[in-house]
Amino acid sequence: MIYLADTANLEEIKELFHYYPMQGVTTNPTILSHEDKPLSVIIPQILDCIGDKMIHIQVISETAEDILQEAKKYREFFDLKNNYYVKIPVTKEGFRAIQMAKDAGMNVTATAIFTQQQAIIAANAGADFVAPYVNRLDNIVSHGIDVVSDIVKCFRLHGISTKVLAASFKNVDQIYRVSMVGCHSVTASYEVLTALMSHPMTDKGVLDFERDGSHLYDVKW
Repeated sequence: MIYLADTANLEEIKELFHYYPMQGVTTNPTILSHEDKPLSVIIPQILDCIGDKMIHIQVISETAEDILQEAKKYREFFDLKNNYYVKIPVTKEGFRAIQMAKDAGMNVTATAIFTQQQAIIAANAGADFVAPYVNRLDNIVSHGIDVVSDIVKCFRLHGISTKVLAASFKNVDQIYRVSMVGCHSVTASYEVLTALMSHPMTDKGVLDFERDGSHLYDVKW
């Protein structure tokens, strides 16, 4: 399973990519609004932090034709290569835009997915990733983990190569559970990712090692 950072905060991105094996960054209009910087400024700054790792940029256009032109503009404006994934919500126009973007040689992440059927249709349209929203499903008395599990099972059953990129997490347990049902990748906030990668017993163990062995390690480095 691969991990992506669902943030546009540069300090968070720098820390995550400095310490952990992150594979990319996902953005959406809401995440970008938290930084209050125009796209022309924040995307180059993110790219400076992550190098050739994946960058997922969500479109805001409504018609398929405009979505395609917007996606192409970002590819040209930011001089993006194969690490660029255009995020397209799975509206009626979005499904058509996914096919058009793939025909134009672009990587696509289908986003705002809430059902297994939306995911399969997006995959059939050519999406490289589908992004089901786990916690948002839980918030409407649905079952986000079950939806992810159903998508993974259907992709395996039908030999679909599209990867599942689960999103919208509020805690570590949700990520643990999607990993156990075969989810290929997750994107999460800085807070959830850092909590995922640490444990108080690890910290205690390290302190115990230092206490017990510091006087024995006499080979200087």
